[in-house]
Amino acid sequence: MSTSATVAQRIERLSTSPLFEGILPLGGRILISAIFLLSGFSKLADPAGTIGYIQMVGLPFAPLAYGTAVIVEVLGGLALIVGYRTRLVAFGLALFSVATALSFHTNLADLNEFIHFFKNIAMAGGLLQVAAFGAGRYSLDARR
Repeated sequence: MSTSATVAQRIERLSTSPLFEGILPLGGRILISAIFLLSGFSKLADPAGTIGYIQMVGLPFAPLAYGTAVIVEVLGGLALIVGYRTRLVAFGLALFSVATALSFHTNLADLNEFIHFFKNIAMAGGLLQVAAFGAGRYSLDARR
């Protein structure tokens, strides 16, 4: 047997292992959820500041936008961690991330805004991977 065939077989076995089918997807969901949970809880800690920021960028209905953002970030983050309706939640959070980038981080000449814009775009990319491939073995979705 050739060396490349042996390596390919090992990779194939590894890709169906509990590590790749369960632990890595769970770890990825936890890590990507962290930013949504932190952001949502920070909004809860300073509603007036957050609503003021929303108004400053010119979005209408700032209190409604605030409430929606908190719900999306906190509930979406928690749902992603436990793997509940993961594909739908990940797709929704990806859209939310792109919308946030386009609404709040458009001054790309400012290095901080540039970084935040592309952070949100990168998060959307990771979330689309979750939407495409699902939650993995260790999730509520796998139990249904």
